Amino acid sequence: MLERLEIEAFLTLAEELHFGRTADRLHVTTGRISQTIKKLERRIGAPLFERNSRRVRLTPIGQRLHDDLRPACQQIEAGLRKAAEAARGSHSVLRVGFVGAAAGQLMAQAAQLFAERHPGCRARLRELQIADGFPRLRAGDVDLLIVTRPHQEPGMANGPVLFSEPRMLAVSSRHPLARRRTVSLEDLTAVRLLQVAQTVPGYWRTERTPALTPDGHPVEVGPGFETFQEALTLIGADQGAFVVGAQATRYYARSDIAYIPFSDAPPLEWIPTWLATNTTTTIHSFNRAAQDAASRDGEAVDDMGV
Repeated sequence: MLERLEIEAFLTLAEELHFGRTADRLHVTTGRISQTIKKLERRIGAPLFERNSRRVRLTPIGQRLHDDLRPACQQIEAGLRKAAEAARGSHSVLRVGFVGAAAGQLMAQAAQLFAERHPGCRARLRELQIADGFPRLRAGDVDLLIVTRPHQEPGMANGPVLFSEPRMLAVSSRHPLARRRTVSLEDLTAVRLLQVAQTVPGYWRTERTPALTPDGHPVEVGPGFETFQEALTLIGADQGAFVVGAQATRYYARSDIAYIPFSDAPPLEWIPTWLATNTTTTIHSFNRAAQDAASRDGEAVDDMGV
């Protein structure tokens, strides 16, 4: 029978591929992780990792063990979490994370409708930043997250599109593009695009902050940011530009920033997502309430030009 630390150390090291970071995550010493992995390898009878001074990677046997253990551990974790919530009586509280004012307003309306339909149940709303949405969902800080596509995270289930909004380019009001009525994706060559934190998935950064225009012209890289307010500050100071949704004109209007609609970019679509292992009837019930709240919110959608 494997010990809990052996399983946690193996799975975490398989994810991090770094003994120091694995030790930090599990709050033990690096030496303890090394000893635990060696003990597990003796038990298995074969190396699970190839390691040298430059890198750590799974062996074929290690990869097979990871593929077998990870789903089972996720199922056990989900079962323990649900049992603990039931014991605390917290199964009636759904923690919903959102990014941005429009998603927050819609979630507030959905939460009210959800509570009306399901007495004894309620949604607790939590505002998150672009950079920490998926990490907070995976860590169990929230049960449901409202995000924009593209969304290709493994192990997650998605609900239907709740609302969409046109894309706009946010630039300093002093920038030459601020005088334009519309811009195209090729106009990105005229700005420095702000960069989101590395915790945001690479495919999301590629889609929202492309390195090249559709015709293959390079786009200059601008400063990085952690929060949306930080991004707005950089934009207002003419340090860079960023692609935003049309909701920005309603909720984040500023005299030092101009929002110009794209003439050739697809709209941003917002969807609910959650860990597939944490799928519950409560989540499905909240999603239905969110859909109904979105369909009633026609005036707000019209204001965004959708």
